[in-house]
Amino acid sequence: MTDTIPAPSTIEQTESPLAFKEDLGAFRLALRSWIERTVPKDWRERHCGGTAEEFARFQRWWFDQLRAARLANSHWPVEWGGEGLSLAHRIVIFEEMARAQAPSAEMFVISLYHLPATLFAHGTAAQRERFLNGVVEQGEVWAQGFSEPNAGSDLASLRTRAERKTIDGRDVYVVNGQKTWSSFGMFADWYLLLARTDLTARKQAGISYFIMDMRAPGVTVRPIRQITGESEFAEVFLDNVEIPAENLIGKENEGWSIAQSTLAAERGLIIFEAVERMAIAFEREVEMGRGTWMKDTAYLREFSALYVKMKSIRLLVRRMLKEVERDPHMGGSETATYIKLGFAVLLQAYNEFMLRVSGFDAQFEKPAIRSAGHHTANRFVDYLSSYSWTISGGSNEIMRNVVAERILGLPRG
Repeated sequence: MTDTIPAPSTIEQTESPLAFKEDLGAFRLALRSWIERTVPKDWRERHCGGTAEEFARFQRWWFDQLRAARLANSHWPVEWGGEGLSLAHRIVIFEEMARAQAPSAEMFVISLYHLPATLFAHGTAAQRERFLNGVVEQGEVWAQGFSEPNAGSDLASLRTRAERKTIDGRDVYVVNGQKTWSSFGMFADWYLLLARTDLTARKQAGISYFIMDMRAPGVTVRPIRQITGESEFAEVFLDNVEIPAENLIGKENEGWSIAQSTLAAERGLIIFEAVERMAIAFEREVEMGRGTWMKDTAYLREFSALYVKMKSIRLLVRRMLKEVERDPHMGGSETATYIKLGFAVLLQAYNEFMLRVSGFDAQFEKPAIRSAGHHTANRFVDYLSSYSWTISGGSNEIMRNVVAERILGLPRG
């Protein structure tokens, strides 16, 4: 079921994949060679059930390899420090990474997608210079401070407060409040923060967007233990945290509209990698299922229906990427919302199906494989973790309301 690809060639082991970017076929082969010589063959076994600290060290190591090969931010425009690779090149990168079951740089998702999607469109030249370079040159980790205990999918209800003050001659915002569900917040250097700056305005109109130093006095970070036993998320407490006024993104009280650039990346661009990994996982399931559950006609019919849905979402992702190519600021569209909804439902159904057909042995607890995404063949952990996609970036229920009201123009019920 996989796409036909060229056979491996004898490309020099010392060459960088980007040295061959003018020829897409040669680029694919060079990338495949780079992955083979860079990714440890036993990395999955070595990082099965590892501690949070071991996970973070491995993630930083993997990001350093991507940075050294100039692959980490290759999707960024050239004028902002990237390689400006085409849609076709990006497809090749994710196909080859998925096919090789290479690690996912999940701790750097905010750094590589959410941050640039925000700063490209709304940041100042100084902000882009400092913080985009910080990712590329120093490997800085970013987290996102949007959701709150009482403001998740209804994000506009957030209560974290930012007051502008002059302290010791410095123009700052003093922030108080609490954020939750910040992915890898315990490892972050910087924070994309939404806070209320006008208590008298309607909900969306009184919100501003900030860059916050996670090491600033008054910031307390606590990991959240999940049902899988991992702590991917953190809650963040803010007690009189001072943010320099120059770290305001855009204009005061216009943070809500700016946040849509960030959320567009979450709902669309980062799904590209996830969908490619799912496509390869489907191929593995075919090989592993021959002679066992695939002999059952009902199971085969159910799996085939899931496969068709995966192919449909894969096509939607490519349509979305073509839209992004036409938008130099990486803006989102309604396609990203459709992809988010479809992929979340499919991922859940796929993992539930594989858990069911894998038999009783799959029900036993096994250590999770970190950095491997949602398709690790650890059926129970994959199934439990798949539910995060129906919540992140706005719950599916809220997203369906968005489609109904904003895209289809239906009246509010």
